[in-house]
Amino acid sequence: MIEATSCGGVVIYRGKILALYKSYKNRYEGWVLPKGTVEEGEAYKETALREVKEEADVNAAVVKYIGRSHYHFAVPEDVVAKEVHWYLMTADNYHSKPQREEYFVDSGYYKFHEVYHLLRFSNEKQIVERAYGEYMELRKAHMWGCTKYF
Repeated sequence: MIEATSCGGVVIYRGKILALYKSYKNRYEGWVLPKGTVEEGEAYKETALREVKEEADVNAAVVKYIGRSHYHFAVPEDVVAKEVHWYLMTADNYHSKPQREEYFVDSGYYKFHEVYHLLRFSNEKQIVERAYGEYMELRKAHMWGCTKYF
């Protein structure tokens, strides 16, 4: 078994959540959240911010750590056990541009119920639920949009 670690972000701007659509050789890959592999010497938070920037061209800021997800998938030579660390993030506008080199063909910000139904993977749906709950709590406490987070 191959173990791999990635980090990603649930980016929320004005109540809407960033999602990316991946299509490899015109084959449906689905809507996903931005995430990617930790590079040597990189902190998890740095990885998450870098991946959001690379995959969606979004300049995000970390609000807080929101947890991790685990899943497995097969590759020709083995099985990969993936752990993904997730961060709640904010952006300062709706700009996004999908990274074509990684087969992302669309990106955008969607309402919670829209992104929940768009996302392909159940573990990402669970992370979005958790992140959106945190976002709503911060808004209720008038702490969303503050310049200093946790």
